[in-house]
Amino acid sequence: MADGADLATARSAVLFSSLPRAIADPILQRSITKTFKRGETIFCQGDVAQNIYVVLDGWVKLFRITPTGAEAVVGVFTKGRSFGEAVAFENIAYPVTAEAVTDTRLLLVRTSLLTTLMRDQPEIAMAIVSSTFRHLHSLVAQVEQLKAHTGAQRVAEFLLELCDADSGSCTITLPYDKTLIAGRLGMQPASLSRAFNRLEALGVKIAHNQASIADIEQLREYMHEDRSAPWKKAE
Repeated sequence: MADGADLATARSAVLFSSLPRAIADPILQRSITKTFKRGETIFCQGDVAQNIYVVLDGWVKLFRITPTGAEAVVGVFTKGRSFGEAVAFENIAYPVTAEAVTDTRLLLVRTSLLTTLMRDQPEIAMAIVSSTFRHLHSLVAQVEQLKAHTGAQRVAEFLLELCDADSGSCTITLPYDKTLIAGRLGMQPASLSRAFNRLEALGVKIAHNQASIADIEQLREYMHEDRSAPWKKAE
């Protein structure tokens, strides 16, 4: 059973944030926490889905192995994020592999428990639909990043997603493996380093695994900046 701090983190996940406390807390209290070492596999592509996961501490990556043997990063999750909702109730296999990028603690929510409770509490089903939709929206946004944004803009959006504030300054803890961030953003590690350098002019400083943002709103404006603006002005 999770303690008070873990419950607060789990409640912030999309899956549980839309549920009344009277429904969410009994589910969370009947779930278990589990620790994974850095590099440890949480589940493999092809395993039957039995749990929904909430990250309590650390970083997790979801990936697939391409026919050429390369690793394609599908998602990266940190504290307060959930994953595994989309397939958990179909009794089908996970389409990806999940691995702990750092030492990680997860909350494991049994899908069998949720299925039982949904019969009397349909709000749970709506929360799962909402969470699944959020993940789908995130994947669409990733495609848009790759198609419409520069490398530096992709990095800016990645950093903004991790901010716990909408304005002012913010300090973010990044996964140690910068190769992971590059893979998530469709970049090479060298391109990621150049993007971080470009963002320095906007008040972004990287030190080891910490990213400091001096002005969140300024960084957001840069992220939304239209790359075609100079061409439009010349017309």
